[in-house]
Amino acid sequence: MYIPPHFAETRPDELHRIIRAYPLGILVTQDDAGLDANHIPFEFDPDRGAHGLLTAHVARANDIWQRCPTGTPVMVIFRGAEGYISPNWYPSKHEAHRQVPTWNYEVVHAHGVLTVRDDEPFVRGLVARLTRRHEANEPKPWKMGDSEPAFIDGMLRNIVGIEIAVTSLAGKSKLSQNKEARDRINAADTLKARGHEALAQAMSRAGTP
Repeated sequence: MYIPPHFAETRPDELHRIIRAYPLGILVTQDDAGLDANHIPFEFDPDRGAHGLLTAHVARANDIWQRCPTGTPVMVIFRGAEGYISPNWYPSKHEAHRQVPTWNYEVVHAHGVLTVRDDEPFVRGLVARLTRRHEANEPKPWKMGDSEPAFIDGMLRNIVGIEIAVTSLAGKSKLSQNKEARDRINAADTLKARGHEALAQAMSRAGTP
């Protein structure tokens, strides 16, 4: 990934925030069949290993866990807030007319080594944790115990767990840091007024160390 110095995101807390706020990762693999990408919601534990541990599950019918066995190097892409930026949103454009359109975004590339976990206790625990997290804001959170045990057992048999021991994290936050503060702030305010709250907040934070 091309990362100009002014867009480099190296703060661990910020990299972890993006992963947790946007957990649907793109698992990129390569084998004899070529490149492949799978879109999977991940759980992330930053305290496991040197750079954290990613866990997820895939359908048993998805042969990625057979094509990419334990020990396979992989990459997971997490895309954060993103959106189009019009030059009209920069006050300086109306003075010098020297601005162009762009696209702002946050992204984290997690490189690591895959481990296949085809065991029921691991998969059951992972599904329970993912469910608790993503159901947390529901008035009455769903849990596996709401369904018949035989049904849940059957569903669990149809998935395979994976772990990725993260070996490095590369982050890029392209949020108009290369513009005048008034241009970045006005663009963020315009985004907020149009309902793009996440990108607006990210651009506002970009002005702080």
